[in-house]
Amino acid sequence: MDKRTTHRKTIMILMGFMLVLLACNLGTSSGPPTLAPLLSHTPIPTLGYVAAGPTGVPGMSNTTAIAPTDVEIFRLLDQVESDRLMFHVSTLQGFQTRHVNSLQTSSTQGIGAARAYIADQFEAYLQSSNGTLYTFDMEFEVTFDDQTTKQKNIVAVIQGTEAGAGTVVIGAHYDSIGQPFESGTAYAPGGNDNGTGVAAVLELARIMSQRQYKSTIMFVLFSAEEVGRQGSKAFAGWLRDNSIDVVGMINVDTIGNIHDRNQGVNDKELRIFSAGPNEASVSRRMARMVNFIGFNYGLALDLTVQDAIDRENRYGDHFSFSELGYPAIRFINANEEKTNADPTDTIDFVEAGYLRNATQAILAIVSALADGPRPPRNITLRDKGNGIQSLVWEPVPGAVSYVVALRRQNALIYEQQFEVTDTTVEWDKFSRYGGIAIVAKSANGLIGPLSGEIVP
Repeated sequence: MDKRTTHRKTIMILMGFMLVLLACNLGTSSGPPTLAPLLSHTPIPTLGYVAAGPTGVPGMSNTTAIAPTDVEIFRLLDQVESDRLMFHVSTLQGFQTRHVNSLQTSSTQGIGAARAYIADQFEAYLQSSNGTLYTFDMEFEVTFDDQTTKQKNIVAVIQGTEAGAGTVVIGAHYDSIGQPFESGTAYAPGGNDNGTGVAAVLELARIMSQRQYKSTIMFVLFSAEEVGRQGSKAFAGWLRDNSIDVVGMINVDTIGNIHDRNQGVNDKELRIFSAGPNEASVSRRMARMVNFIGFNYGLALDLTVQDAIDRENRYGDHFSFSELGYPAIRFINANEEKTNADPTDTIDFVEAGYLRNATQAILAIVSALADGPRPPRNITLRDKGNGIQSLVWEPVPGAVSYVVALRRQNALIYEQQFEVTDTTVEWDKFSRYGGIAIVAKSANGLIGPLSGEIVP
């Protein structure tokens, strides 16, 4: 029996086990939730260990990940191809530089060649999508080092099927910069920064373009990030001016490196940066939600929330969206071996396995946000007397259960969770928490976006 057959057999056994558990729980009445201990288990092949999420509250039990039962999520992630990702990185690096002041019309060098390559990839996905995908360019002017050029953001779109489900934007910058920064001819391979991000977005567009989703999905490759993120500023402004309902923006920037500059290794984490403040920012709430989804899907990488919008004195395209009030986060590898504009930032320092794991994680997140059950609405917390409170919300069509996420005041992530089949929970411990949110779960085990938070 080969590994793929073993993998599928393992998943089907797990799926059957979870369906039995679900059947046993249907029809249970509301009552005090069970905060079960975090269970250790054998990792699912190709997806790895369960990412760290809720870690517990002093004096209380830890939480259990709500494992998905749908084999389709694993089949989806298995479509990510490391060879294809690395080919994209190699091709982009081969253009020598992608500086905004580099060649515009060459087919083999400069930012014009990179732009044409990305557009050709999107066109190929369009042709195989049976009308699901469409593409367009957004042109804007950039002036850098007294040179004005025409730049383009390259966009592919899958139109959503459900009214009011909003738009998920996933983007990466394709320009690069060398030393000196002003030079349009200096070698600027940009292998990890940001050939890896471009490769991931292209791979997501290829895989996801085969069907439609509840939310609209926009895949955007930005130019001019390295010179003041002018491309993403222009695109975010276009979204605002056209009243596009953006439910979240994901910036994929530098996701293929596992070493630090002292050869330390971290191949288990993918960092999430988002704008604060922690208790009020829609971007920080999105970061928490992504951590929560990743934990419950048992992804290969721990999606770790950082208490900052980015590294000190650094920036990314997610800034452009946060500044306009859109929820926005950045994914970046845990370690950084190369500095910005480093001429040795080449594919030799990109780890194919880690890049695939990161791309799979991002694919799972985008799928959950765009196609999971819609978040519960009209959530209220009612006082029942004697310290007991009743958490109540509207049923979500198609949901068979709900996961309630709990966190203390100022906590970066949801620290505990429990699953119920009713839409009412009475408990005497809600007041211990600073934030409560709820996610719906479908019969096939998929979860979607979290609701807004209730503050007891």
